[in-house]
This record gives sequence, structure tokens and C-alpha cells, in this order.
Amino acid sequence: MPIIDRIAQMHDDLTSWRRDIHAHPELGFEERRTSDLVAAKLSEFGCEVHRGIGRTGVVGRLRVGNSPRSVGLRADMDALPIAEANSFEHRSRHDGRMHACGHDGHTTMLLGAARYLAETRNFDGTIHFIFQPAEEGLGGAEAMVREGMLDRFRCDALFGMHNAPGLAVGKFAIRPGPMMAGSAFFDVTILGRGAHGARPEASIDPVIIGSHLATALQTIVSRNVKPVDTAVVSVTRFHAGDAYNVIPERATMGGTVRAFDNETLALLQCNVARIANGVASGFGATAEVDFRVVALPLINNATETAFIADAAGELVGLDNVDRVGGLVMASEDFSYMLNHSPGAYIRIGNGDQAGACQVHHPGYDFNDAILPLGASLFARLAERKLARN
Repeated sequence: MPIIDRIAQMHDDLTSWRRDIHAHPELGFEERRTSDLVAAKLSEFGCEVHRGIGRTGVVGRLRVGNSPRSVGLRADMDALPIAEANSFEHRSRHDGRMHACGHDGHTTMLLGAARYLAETRNFDGTIHFIFQPAEEGLGGAEAMVREGMLDRFRCDALFGMHNAPGLAVGKFAIRPGPMMAGSAFFDVTILGRGAHGARPEASIDPVIIGSHLATALQTIVSRNVKPVDTAVVSVTRFHAGDAYNVIPERATMGGTVRAFDNETLALLQCNVARIANGVASGFGATAEVDFRVVALPLINNATETAFIADAAGELVGLDNVDRVGGLVMASEDFSYMLNHSPGAYIRIGNGDQAGACQVHHPGYDFNDAILPLGASLFARLAERKLARN
């Protein structure tokens, strides 16, 4: 079964919507223009529209028939604080912000599916179109769940997808069980004693302490995590002082950790705090640690993984769906929703041409060629899950 003809006929509209969103990127919990656009389109299609869920989130509801069955389809809306390096006409119009992860495309694909399903109404039950804010490390999914979204809009199953640069157009990849890592951010403030740069003996130097700490933190994975498990600890920020001839009083450093189960995340948290306090104390300083989980490990339900893989196979052929795709060390806070309702998350090929940018790169752009394919998969999931008897 190829791309849905009606959705293929929308391709120009989908491209126009996607490029408009790309040109007007908004950061997490600031997606007001994007939310307005989404809400207006859903209302135009004939969906019930519910706003302000997780601050700027939007949920569209479409009911047909009398079946109590329900399905949720989710897309993310936020952009990243990156200065875009592209020069095409639809490049970002806002300095320092761009859609460098393809959320403009995800939003557009779900809007395309909503338009098709509202026109054809070939199902029996309720579809919830979930447009999530603040996926990029700010807790948008958790905010929507915490505010009771999945109680108000019950979903028997939840589905999402993400574009995958490096995977050819017309291919999908997924795996049951753990698929994407949980992640946390950490900040460490080292409090020492400042002094003149020419009198280091009068100081408790936070720069030296921070340097030792950055190295010591790397022992967490090599000496605390089981070798058969997978984890990452990366120090990505370090700031101390402003003058050449002054040893500062404090230094701040931060970074991220990744793991595929909550137990390993907890182990990483415990050891970041233990080592930071131990190293600082050994030099006569103190350390303050802020460790915050921003995404749970994403766990695909086995039944729903097979379901979405079968649906994708109907569109592109079973040989073009990798059902045992590799683990992805990047994180995805859709995991908070999957922690409450069974579901699955699939990767859709964004193209494998030489020199193509990965996500979170200033030269990235979503591939408009896959808009009808992603919209068709969203639509088929709803029609299959809510098939009429």
C-alpha cells in the first residue's frame, strides 16, 4: 500500500506549512505562533481543539462512531537555540534560533494526517493529535503528563516518530524495548578561595579542582557501570574567573549523562555527587551539585512496536523496515508519555545523501520529500488501530 493518494495531493500545502514553521522557530514553552497555527488548522479541519496543556501544548480530538477505543499521535513543536547557517528562502528569521531537529516537519506530518482523517473519517473511535512543546531538554512531555493530559485524553496506544538523517528516504527503523537513552543534565559549583594569581598559596583554586573533577567523573562509566551496560558521562561546560591575574573564588561546570535504564541513571546521579563532593573536599573546597533528569529511557512496547512496523511495511515494503534498529544514545522525552500508556516510537529516513547534516547542526534542514510518507503512516496507524468492525 503506497503513500495515501489524498495526502500525496497535499504535498504542496504540507511543504508550505513546514517552511513557514521553519522560518519562525520558537524555543521551548515559547511556541505561541506555532501553537496558534496548529490550533487554527485543527479547528479548520473540524477537530475539537484544547490549548494550554503544558503551557503551549495543543491537543486536537477527532471522534467518529461509538467505539470507546482511542489512539494518540504525537509531534513536537520547539526549535533550538542555534544560529542557522543556511541561505535558502525559508531560513530562520530569528537570530540564534532554528529548527535544527526537524520538529517543523514532525508537526507538519501530524497536521497532514489530521486533515486527511478529518476528511475521510474512515475509523471508529477517538484520535488525539498531541502537539507537544519543549522537547529539547525543557520537560514538555512531562509537563503535559503532569497536568493530566493522558487522564483527559485517554489513549489505548500512543505513537510518535522522528526523522533520521543518514537513513534513506523510504526506510524506517525501530526496535522493541529500550530504544533511546534517558538523559540528565548536571551542574557543579566549586567554592574555593580566591587570591592574586601571583600568590596561589593563598588560594583554594577552583580551576585546579574542576580540572581534577572533569577527569575523575570519567571513572564513573569505567569503574561503576557494569561493562555490559551502556552509559555516557560528558562534561560540556566549564567557566571560572574573568581576569588573567586573579584566581577566582568559584568555578562552575556542567554536562550530561545518558543511560538506557532508570537504575543506571540513578547510579550516575549518586556517583556524580559523590565524586564532586569528594574531590572538592580533598582540596579543602566545597561543591554544590544540581542533577536533573530531563528524559526517561524510551521503552517501546513490543506489541505496539510490531503494529507500527507492520503499518510502515504496508507503505514502503517490509524489507524497508528495520525492526531491530540500533540503540540511540540521544534522548526523547516522549518517554514520559510512553511511561503512562503503551506505544512505540519509530525513526523515518530523512535521506542518506553524502554530506547531509545530522540534527542539531546549523546547516540541517528537514527533507520535504518525506512529508507525505510520515503523514500517511500517522493516518494508517489511526485507521488500523480504530478499524471499523
